[in-house]
Amino acid sequence: MSADGVDGPHQGHPLVTGGTDLADAEAAVVLTHGRGATAQGMLQLADEVHREGVAFLAPQAARKTWYPNSFLAPVERNEPGRTSGLGAIRDAIGEATDAGIPAERVMLVGFSQGGCLASEYVARNPVVTAGWPL
Repeated sequence: MSADGVDGPHQGHPLVTGGTDLADAEAAVVLTHGRGATAQGMLQLADEVHREGVAFLAPQAARKTWYPNSFLAPVERNEPGRTSGLGAIRDAIGEATDAGIPAERVMLVGFSQGGCLASEYVARNPVVTAGWPL
């Protein structure tokens, strides 16, 4: 079960990490993979752009898909995967903030289906920071 009480297909999978050790990082990037891909694959991509001080956190979707249908499908047709995937992102962000990284220094990157999920997460959970009014 996730920190926000979500209990779905994506909870209980290990969070794959890379880059700077979370305890030493000044910023974090949560990476969400696309349908059929893996968290490990996202870390390989992140290794190409890594800068010292940045930790990478990549949740893994059950059966390599966050939800079964198109992002254009009615919301209920993508449950419980959609809500569980949003919970996996929230949990990864929680790992970073629990390590002392301020929420405004946690970025989300997603590819394909993971990009849709990350975009929905940001739209539903905006963070207002100095210089970035909504």
